[in-house]
Amino acid sequence: LPFHLQFAAGAIAGVSEILCMYPLDVAKTRLMLQVGGGGGDQYKSIVDVFRRIVKEEGPTRLYRGIIPPIMVEAPKRAIKFASNDTYGPMYMRLFNEDKLTQSLAIMTGVTAGITEALIVATPELVKIRLQAKENAGRYAGTMDCVRKIHAEEGLKAFANGLEATIWRHALWNGGYFGSIFGIKKMMPKAKDKKGELAINFVAGAIGGTIGTTLNTPPDVVKTRIQNYNPAKGPPPYTTFLAGARTIAREEGFRALYKGYVPKVLRLGPGGGILLVVYDHVTTYMRENLM
Repeated sequence: LPFHLQFAAGAIAGVSEILCMYPLDVAKTRLMLQVGGGGGDQYKSIVDVFRRIVKEEGPTRLYRGIIPPIMVEAPKRAIKFASNDTYGPMYMRLFNEDKLTQSLAIMTGVTAGITEALIVATPELVKIRLQAKENAGRYAGTMDCVRKIHAEEGLKAFANGLEATIWRHALWNGGYFGSIFGIKKMMPKAKDKKGELAINFVAGAIGGTIGTTLNTPPDVVKTRIQNYNPAKGPPPYTTFLAGARTIAREEGFRALYKGYVPKVLRLGPGGGILLVVYDHVTTYMRENLM
């Protein structure tokens, strides 16, 4: 497919996934921002997050901050798939391969992830600020959040967490596309379109789970960096590796996987939804728009 159709298909797939799975992203963020080992007013589990948000803040809070990711989801997912489809042939030519290999699939995914991260880092920061419980009365909405960050913290604040975001997306895309390649090779060939969709969903869900397992630590660090209030003084860390060391030392290694359950519940099935919708839309485009 030409780039503009790949872009459109990725956008449709991405928006479909986020509309289905966004409340899990809110729960993930709330859990990742909890410092310490629990107790007090902290959330105990994903069920506790949902129960308390609905009870204390209202059900609409489960979609708090959805505007920035919706605005960026189209280019983000479009870039994910279009970059993957572009970098794959590029690496095949570079390494004189006539077909994609496992290692090239991983390299392709990592490169696509880095490209994607450069686009999404700032909208992610705005989304995190809106999702955080302590910011409930601080920002009236998306544009108010943008204005206040700029006025109070300066233009450079919108780049906070960029390096950790690159780690997050490079690891997720490398794990996702690299594992999909291997999983599809292991599965039996589909006999019809229904079987092909089933294989895509299974491969996408497993790929999403593997990608999530790899990228949760940089996601925890990124989330904390992007939500840090500079009024508290200098941030304790500004990069992924420094943040990971600090969190592991002060809270234990398991703290790097806070929010993993809602994240994997979203991105496991979400990865399947993403791949199935993308495949369905691109098939339709080839049959009707080419």
